[in-house]
Amino acid sequence: MTHGEPELVLGDLAVRARAGALAPHKEQAVVVATDAAIEEIRRLKAERGPVEFFQSGGCCDGSSPMCFEAGEFRVGSHDLLLGEIEGCPFYVDEEQYERWGKPSFVLDVGPGAGSGMSLEGIHDLHFRLATPDGPTACATPPS
Repeated sequence: MTHGEPELVLGDLAVRARAGALAPHKEQAVVVATDAAIEEIRRLKAERGPVEFFQSGGCCDGSSPMCFEAGEFRVGSHDLLLGEIEGCPFYVDEEQYERWGKPSFVLDVGPGAGSGMSLEGIHDLHFRLATPDGPTACATPPS
């Protein structure tokens, strides 16, 4: 953990929460990351420069968070900025976010490349999301 960032313990995940990680007009919309995810983000930024995230609402790998070089993903008028991780913006489709019940997210990374175009695949890894009290985010609303 770095100084100045509060540590949150969510089950067995210890994560960092940046001050101001709240979405501008959402009371509790938060995205935080595990140390493993932060390490991979730092590695990608060192190799590629600034990066950004988009949480898709599709099925299978389409529901995985996607990491792109900054500016590579076209942010639309219906995309909501949930916050930043290591200075990297994290977006989600606002309608999908509403359907999911406006959850907070924990970004993690796991072994094995996903089948999408997300940058971490070059390191045989994939980003994944969980909610603080539930399983990995998917296209169906959490129960």
